[in-house]
Amino acid sequence: MSLRQAVCLSLLISAALATTVQAATIGREQDIVDLKLGQRVMVDDGSCPAGQVKEVRGAKMTDKGVLRTSSCVGRFGPKSK
Repeated sequence: MSLRQAVCLSLLISAALATTVQAATIGREQDIVDLKLGQRVMVDDGSCPAGQVKEVRGAKMTDKGVLRTSSCVGRFGPKSK
């Protein structure tokens, strides 16, 4: 594999990951149809205080499917030093 092919491949992978992250924020919790165990989806429905967004997580497997939990988190994630 040449350097040019490696660079093109890494750019394609980066673009695919960026698209996936963008798609993870939705407007209504009802629009989440197939939440997987461990998956986190950001829901911007206005139910959290300013600067925060609701994070819905697939927390636990039950006999009826994946149990959802939600909490308000910082819009841009936790602060890091």
